[in-house]
Amino acid sequence: QFYAFANIQGTGWQSRPLADALLSQAGVACLSGTAFGQFGDGYLRFSYANSLSNLLEAAGRIHQFVR
Repeated sequence: QFYAFANIQGTGWQSRPLADALLSQAGVACLSGTAFGQFGDGYLRFSYANSLSNLLEAAGRIHQFVR
């Protein structure tokens, strides 16, 4: 498996708006947890099937965005 299902409840965002904002404003693609059912709100799914440098870049962008 190469996916992480990250808990985002501490951010104050709901899953779908945060997934949309990360894509449009930070250039990081992920899926809203709600794509996997009603209990997925509060989570985002990220794929980590990429190079370490790309993953670190994405993590930095996410960190800057949610700060």
